[in-house]
Amino acid sequence: MFDMTEDRIKRLDAEARRILQLNDRAGYTVPTSGLYPYQWNWDSAFAALGFAQFDIDRGWSELETLMAGQWENGMVPHIQFHVDDPGYFPGAGIWGTDDAIGKGPGRVPSSGISQPPVAASFALRCYQLDEGAGLERLRALYPRLAAFHRWFFAHRQTADGAMVVTHPWEAGRDNAPDWDSAMAGITPEGVQPYTRRDTGHVNPAMRPTKDDYDRYIWLVQFGRDRKWDQEKLAAENPFRVADPTMTFTLMRACRDLKIIAEVLGEDQAEISGWIERLESGAASLWNEETGAYDSRNEATGEFNHCVTNASFLCWWAGLRDDRSLTVLNRVLDQVRYGVPSFDPEHEKFDGLRYWRGPVWGIMNMMIATGLKEAGHTVEAERIRAATVALISENGFAEYFDPQDGTPAGGGTFTWTAAIWLGWATPSLEEAE
Repeated sequence: MFDMTEDRIKRLDAEARRILQLNDRAGYTVPTSGLYPYQWNWDSAFAALGFAQFDIDRGWSELETLMAGQWENGMVPHIQFHVDDPGYFPGAGIWGTDDAIGKGPGRVPSSGISQPPVAASFALRCYQLDEGAGLERLRALYPRLAAFHRWFFAHRQTADGAMVVTHPWEAGRDNAPDWDSAMAGITPEGVQPYTRRDTGHVNPAMRPTKDDYDRYIWLVQFGRDRKWDQEKLAAENPFRVADPTMTFTLMRACRDLKIIAEVLGEDQAEISGWIERLESGAASLWNEETGAYDSRNEATGEFNHCVTNASFLCWWAGLRDDRSLTVLNRVLDQVRYGVPSFDPEHEKFDGLRYWRGPVWGIMNMMIATGLKEAGHTVEAERIRAATVALISENGFAEYFDPQDGTPAGGGTFTWTAAIWLGWATPSLEEAE
């Protein structure tokens, strides 16, 4: 383990708590001020994990606010626009989801896509820290969590059981190389003029390119023109990619939801069927050529030949398949700070451009947790120690260069602080 003094650990713990409180907007948390001024789906679930370490009530309320924005069809959107912030693009007016979710009292404007469903996993974590008083809060969340999962099987499932994304933002890995082939099939004609705000906060070299962004907005307009009708999107959307991120996070969430169902005395048969279906889907994402799980362009049926940090979420998903260990260790040997978002030996690797190379604390956490659960304690501790060193040396940034630790993206970042408190900090070892 990276060697730190007790005082240094306490100061980092205090800073992580301060960041969560700094980004708290009374019931929901923004990822970081300025760059991301709204509530993001999986960011919020990670925030709940962080809050739960020192304010369990606030951890529960984060999840409750997130799930309160659920659509009637079960989807939990990737952004909820609780307040108007004209400095953010694309805002609620660009998404135009009123036709899909209505304008009833209390309805929060939102985006028209979802994100990796990690909420059930962190609801279970909150309960495990609060088994007494938390039981009724868990019971109240359960129907919404189940409906969220059911939505994925109704609208994002391939014929073989893997999960697809219909927009790069839906995967949470916005500009990952996984999407390049599907994005190349989109000619972004008719994109309305826009001004990006992200590059005003962050160095453009750390963000998706303009060519990517034109296609992101084209896909938003495509969904808006179809009033976010899921059947039309499934039939007509040129961007449909079977994704390890979505498949593996949903598999883990379903396993955790099954534990929740057992705690609550609910029937588990439907959830067991979901897990079985996802295991079949995961098998379809194994790429013998890369020796890792891979994404697949559904338009062509071809693998994208991308070894990414999502490839190694297989253990987080509960798979006991060690074929990826060889490639994982090769990747870890190339960098200092855990699992980079893209293979550092690939010509497209870029250590500072968002999901095309940087390391992300949340992905390190999920991968290492899964490895430890599978008995791969050496690799798990290697990743955790690297994350401790990374944050201790470079702060709580959004993401980092995996080779030299350069902090990138937004600063004082919620989910980096959250995984420090809920997984990385050496304080947790002392408490065990």
